[in-house]
Amino acid sequence: MKNISNFGIFTLLFVSSLTIMVGTVIAPSLSGIVAHKNLGFSPSWLITLPSLGVVLFAPIIGRLLNKLGTLKLLSLGLIPYAILGFVGAFITNDYILIADRILLGAATVAIQVSVTAYIAEFFRGEARMKMIAWQGMSIELGGVVFLAVGGLLGEINWQFPFYIYLIGLLCLILVALSLPKPENQSIENKVEQTTHPKNTKVTLIFIVSFLAMMSFFVGFVTLPLYLPETFGFTESETGYLMAFISVIAIITASQMPKMVKAFGDGKTVAIGFLFFMLGYLVLAISGSVLFLVLTAIFIGIGFGFTIPLLNHMMLEASTIQNQGKNLGLFSMGVFGGQFLSTFIEYVSNNYTVIYAMSAGLTLMIGVGVYIMFQKESMKN
Repeated sequence: MKNISNFGIFTLLFVSSLTIMVGTVIAPSLSGIVAHKNLGFSPSWLITLPSLGVVLFAPIIGRLLNKLGTLKLLSLGLIPYAILGFVGAFITNDYILIADRILLGAATVAIQVSVTAYIAEFFRGEARMKMIAWQGMSIELGGVVFLAVGGLLGEINWQFPFYIYLIGLLCLILVALSLPKPENQSIENKVEQTTHPKNTKVTLIFIVSFLAMMSFFVGFVTLPLYLPETFGFTESETGYLMAFISVIAIITASQMPKMVKAFGDGKTVAIGFLFFMLGYLVLAISGSVLFLVLTAIFIGIGFGFTIPLLNHMMLEASTIQNQGKNLGLFSMGVFGGQFLSTFIEYVSNNYTVIYAMSAGLTLMIGVGVYIMFQKESMKN
């Protein structure tokens, strides 16, 4: 097995950050986009349509991983990611714009699946968990930077946040310079030495990943409209608050391996949902700017204890033979949850009602997740 350099690790983490920005990078300037684009659909779809693209194309990408290998698939994802993201600023036709955002999701899932599979090829055991935790931290760090920059650029010109997608081309160059090719081994012929995990655990992780990202993303699709409307926030101020959520998620993800050692993976995930509940509960009962900070802390902790850990759990529940399929399934869960969160706005025009319902729902999910993982652990 070839060693991967620190520069290579940096490249993996940098590329990983592209997955969170696929929809959120334009979130702070959503109100400006609405003012300049005569959209015939809900503005929040611009944020979540890439998620639908991930859901639609994940099964295909999972199969392509085994045929093309991690580096080829990663390269084939980065090029359309940059182009499709950038041209979205200039498309005026609703149908073409919708298609563009959906295809952007296809490129995104290629990036996510290939990077995670590459990590699995070069890291094992505790080192893999730490690397996955770092990946979660880098994704949220990207959220911090891209949200803040997107907010600032959005104040200058509503189209400028779309230019950030061109970073995908920079990542392509870094991949070519820093990542060694994995050993050429036929997945079909490789003998798997570990116990073949049961499909029930994979299914459970898929469902919980879907619910976790749905819970997290409710804030991301509502806050860009709620904050300017209720508190008079500018694009940059909205970006700063959403970036602060990502800062908390980074700190939390760094502590996730310690939480797993202390409580186990299932309990840690359930705790994450309880923090989601606290975040939306604060939003529902308080109209104070000061309490927005508390909301950001709770939601950030919720992400840090769920998505990175579930990613690692899916890897651990996979074999070489089904890794591509399972990582595609994980991507479907994560981005399917993002897309479904869009429809929360149809629940009510009153944000207090939306956040109160979200708090109640995440509490019930957290209890259900705890019970399901307890039952799963008793089988093993």
